[in-house]
Amino acid sequence: MSRVAKKPVDLPPGVSATIGADQVTVKGAKGSLTLAIKSGIKVVQQDKHLAVEANSAAEGLIAIAGSTRAHLANMVTGVTTGYEKKLELVGVGYRAAVQGKTLTLTLGFSHLINYPVPDGVTIETPTQTEILIKGIDRQLVGQTAAEIRGYRPPEPYKGKGVKYSDEKITLKEAKKK
Repeated sequence: MSRVAKKPVDLPPGVSATIGADQVTVKGAKGSLTLAIKSGIKVVQQDKHLAVEANSAAEGLIAIAGSTRAHLANMVTGVTTGYEKKLELVGVGYRAAVQGKTLTLTLGFSHLINYPVPDGVTIETPTQTEILIKGIDRQLVGQTAAEIRGYRPPEPYKGKGVKYSDEKITLKEAKKK
């Protein structure tokens, strides 16, 4: 079996898991998340641990057991501490502001970009050039950050655009005459 799937997922105090026939729900202080379980995968709760087992050694089922265990661990982390991504706007006149459930971006285009904030995610702008995305679902937080970054990815000559805070932009040398 997968080495990842063999390791149990610890449930910290205040987190509970409900195992159904085809789904697992994890509840914690920040909310609850649900994961659909593929047929052939079995999740078992032992004391304060969740264990993932593949019912047979069918093609690809062992890998799916490892993925299911990783998703469960991400859900437990999400309902206890949550996830956050930080974006930075680099460029003259590039700004971001949150107005209700809409993120308004000024990225050098002739028009403003209005991005509707998805449910389950909160977006804050501590300064005009920083965007903070928070939520309990790791996939949703990452997808939201990627969509916002996709409006103006950093370009390699001046480094202007929307970038992750930990992203390193390697600048290219300009064309020589």
